[in-house]
Amino acid sequence: MERRNFIKITCKICLLGAAGASIAELSACGTAYPVFKTTVLDKKITVPLSIFATNSLQIVRPQGWYYDIAVQKTDSSYTALLLQCTHQENQLEVNGKNGYSCSLHGSVFNKNGKVMKGPAEKALKSYKTLVEEDKLIIML
Repeated sequence: MERRNFIKITCKICLLGAAGASIAELSACGTAYPVFKTTVLDKKITVPLSIFATNSLQIVRPQGWYYDIAVQKTDSSYTALLLQCTHQENQLEVNGKNGYSCSLHGSVFNKNGKVMKGPAEKALKSYKTLVEEDKLIIML
């Protein structure tokens, strides 16, 4: 085989391998949790309780907001946390059902929003929640 053909074939193999790895990485980027898109009305977000039937953790995305809100159901109570890192305001990623992590500097928060690993020093912002009939109200 000529050197030129060898280099072409080797480059193609490398590109195919890199493309395959990239596709695998991209498919892992998306959240494994459903995202409920909604609007804010009178500083409140209304979420149907039925969305918690299949998963106790839901991601709520208010229209016009940069940061999502993670809503965790525990028994009959709900915790709503703003997924904004308290270190440098980066969007947080869901880290399983155990908490949230920041890809920018590595801060880790538990499912209650408490800092488990810095550089963040403050807990995540939480919102009061109320259950009214078949709806969860998040007070902003």
